[in-house]
Amino acid sequence: MRVLCVKRAKELKAEERKKLLRQRQREWRKGKAITRVEKPKKPDRARRLGYKAKQGVVVVRARVRKGGRRKSRPALGRRPKRMGVSKFTPKKSIQLISEGRVARKYPNLEVLNSYRIGEDGQYHYFEVILIDPNHPAIQNDPDYQWITDSSQKGRVYRGLTSAGRSARGLRGKGKGSKKNSPS
Repeated sequence: MRVLCVKRAKELKAEERKKLLRQRQREWRKGKAITRVEKPKKPDRARRLGYKAKQGVVVVRARVRKGGRRKSRPALGRRPKRMGVSKFTPKKSIQLISEGRVARKYPNLEVLNSYRIGEDGQYHYFEVILIDPNHPAIQNDPDYQWITDSSQKGRVYRGLTSAGRSARGLRGKGKGSKKNSPS
């Protein structure tokens, strides 16, 4: 009997979480595409990706449209196969696109990592963790000192974040993966 009560309580919590997420997404949809947030929505996930609640570490929520690449139809006539409109997929993932947009919005910060926080019918939502390499708290932290190096400038544009490495095909290990590098 007790097991059933616990299961029911978990189901109720899950329903409440879904309801809360839907309500938040309504607010996010009306707000700006890139918004700085005080705390991450998934603190456990953020900490696994390198987030620390300290000065110099910033979390930003990004909203990116769903779907494949948007290509406009050519003005002049040609047969449909040669239009080059449908079934075009970008080489970058939606997550990597969101990281790039956030990096352009905050040029003095470097992208550490990002994770998905939800989606609705129109948009994907990500939280991007940014680091200020010039902040003294970051320069004195042994966990973050590596990002202050000049070789880490513009990491997201060179595919050095986790999403970028994935897009470049650098996730594999072992035999046959050497041919992916350099990409």
